[in-house]
Amino acid sequence: MTTNSLNDLVVHIAAQAEKALLYEVALTPKPGLVDRNNSGAHSDMDFFTFIDSIVSLSPYLFEYVKLGAEHEGSAKELFHKVRSMGVHAEKAMLAATNNINTHKGANFSFAVLLGATGACVRQGKAFPFTQKDTQEILAFAKEMSYGLVTNDFSALETKSSLSYGEKLFLTYGITGIRGEAEAGYPALGELVLPYLRANRDRPTELLLLETLLLLMSQVEDGNIIHRGGIDAWRTVKTEAKKLLQVSTEGTLKELMYSYDLTLIERHLSPGGAADLLSLGIFFAKLENLF
Repeated sequence: MTTNSLNDLVVHIAAQAEKALLYEVALTPKPGLVDRNNSGAHSDMDFFTFIDSIVSLSPYLFEYVKLGAEHEGSAKELFHKVRSMGVHAEKAMLAATNNINTHKGANFSFAVLLGATGACVRQGKAFPFTQKDTQEILAFAKEMSYGLVTNDFSALETKSSLSYGEKLFLTYGITGIRGEAEAGYPALGELVLPYLRANRDRPTELLLLETLLLLMSQVEDGNIIHRGGIDAWRTVKTEAKKLLQVSTEGTLKELMYSYDLTLIERHLSPGGAADLLSLGIFFAKLENLF
């Protein structure tokens, strides 16, 4: 692959990541989440806060891919490079949002997955990507993230202050997005992307709303557990599964508007599912599924 064609591909990949974040926040209605209709269960952010956040992250999305495409060392060394860049990206995000955490989890995962994507395109991949290409990227992300949970969560008992992710690990053994990364993002490879591929001819917004419910019905969501505890998370999983079963193309949005009010009242936000949805959209864009 020539330098110019590689650069063009890096730019294109980063653009798909930015689009994925824009698609996710624009998707409406999302129960408990910020969308075009309201701020969900959040009192400190709205749709425009997310736009500001995405624009602040955009240059770093490009840098993550570029780091991967130019990297010549081990997968673990690339992980440290993109994570270090991610610290700068998070500072830019917080500066753009007046210290509101809009995309901390998504920024971490995009750093890992865009770095992995960049590393894999060095092998001469062309757009659109195949399912096999995506599987190779997820496998490389798994290699990059090896030992992440153990490394990040060692000696937590000695720390004077803990993040809520650290508190969830100590209290419930929940590994969160670190565990998802170390496992190679099975929520994407085994749940989201098979669903999007199988239903690629459906209207995009309805398909993505269904995919969000699918995630809410199955994946561990630290945001919900942090706000409401394990029982609240289990309840949301059950309710999302039922909504997915009973809704039709004609009733889905109406049911989700109603469920949005329910989660707002409970002060619950499935932010973990939303982050995974944006990652799924990214790979769907690379595979040209919609």
